[in-house]
Amino acid sequence: MKIQLRARRARTTLTGAVTCAFLLGTASHLNGGESLRIQVSPTISRAPAILTVRAMIEPAAENRSLEVVAESATFFRSSQVQLEGEHGAPVNVFQFKNLPTGLYQVTGVLVGVNGPRATVTRIAKVEPSPGSVR
Repeated sequence: MKIQLRARRARTTLTGAVTCAFLLGTASHLNGGESLRIQVSPTISRAPAILTVRAMIEPAAENRSLEVVAESATFFRSSQVQLEGEHGAPVNVFQFKNLPTGLYQVTGVLVGVNGPRATVTRIAKVEPSPGSVR
């Protein structure tokens, strides 16, 4: 009986670890080298949520703009900033407030002179608040 209980706990722990790894950024996509990195926090929160996105940009003369999108099955919000090429800020911070429950794909797109230079995607989850109707 104790061995079965330990095996069940181990499976539960492994499942939780795999889920956390997925949500913490294994679902990312990066094109164009390391010219763009993003961090999303928190990766799991309660509705209505505030997501903070930090975009780290490698300074380059061709950098023109940065767009960040937070999108779920039922909600969309985006923000865009102009960049000053090689003199642009290396870190840009975006906040998306009052996000409802959902699994969000948060995508950053660095745009250059000739179009998109890099795209990075992270996942964040907004869970229902205790006592709310799902």
